[in-house]
Amino acid sequence: MNKKNDNDAAPSSVPDEKESGKVRNYEKQMAKLQVELAYLQAWIKKSGARVVIIFEGRDAAGKGGIIKRMTERVSPRVFRVAALPAPSDREKTQMYMQRYIAHLPAGGEIVIFDRSWYNRAGVDRVMGFCSDKQARRFLELAPRFEAAIVESGTILLKYFLTVSEKEQERRFRKRIDDPVRQWKLSPMDLESYRKWWDYSRAYDEMLRATDTDIVPWWIVPSGDKERARINCISHILKSIPYERVKFDGPELGKRQKRPDDYEEDRTPHRTVPDVA
Repeated sequence: MNKKNDNDAAPSSVPDEKESGKVRNYEKQMAKLQVELAYLQAWIKKSGARVVIIFEGRDAAGKGGIIKRMTERVSPRVFRVAALPAPSDREKTQMYMQRYIAHLPAGGEIVIFDRSWYNRAGVDRVMGFCSDKQARRFLELAPRFEAAIVESGTILLKYFLTVSEKEQERRFRKRIDDPVRQWKLSPMDLESYRKWWDYSRAYDEMLRATDTDIVPWWIVPSGDKERARINCISHILKSIPYERVKFDGPELGKRQKRPDDYEEDRTPHRTVPDVA
């Protein structure tokens, strides 16, 4: 009888169980946070508060993932996401901040900027879309602009997501290989990969110049995307002084009875095939 080689043993299921436990714990924590976001939404609507949340950081650092988990269970009329495209020819002739001001919240709204006016200090500067003089002038004016927003009664939070060179490359390669992620890989992403250190210098100066006591930057380490989401959303909830608003459930009442003279429509209709 042949002796069984130790190398032939079935692989241990422990790593899979550990990973499954991690996923379950993540989903459990996220579910609790999404309930709190619903309470926050109710308070925002009732109080008429205004909130701005800015997400900046490295490409592929996970900004979109945090925003998606924040907004998937709440109303888009209260949680508005502003992800502005490249400026139009008309917008290029405007005062730089002008197109962003138009997206600031009214009472009862939270606006989440997926990238923001800080494009001027990052991609615009590195890619030569503005002069170095314009970028430095922006860094001088941004703290004053943000102070004015806060003085108007708006809550303003700023988050910068960080990721290592190695992890960014892994995520980019995953996007290249996955058809449902390929749309996430833009020409600007490729340039940010190639110009890692140019972006590093630009971001270092941006953070130094615009991290103030009135509107500080909060750094979000994002090597572990799930941990980053939990940490960032938890911090947002702790940074907004909301209260739980009592929900007065409405009475559904009685549904009307089917009228005696109602005849069901028998016109032929096209029905989608049942392929599930």
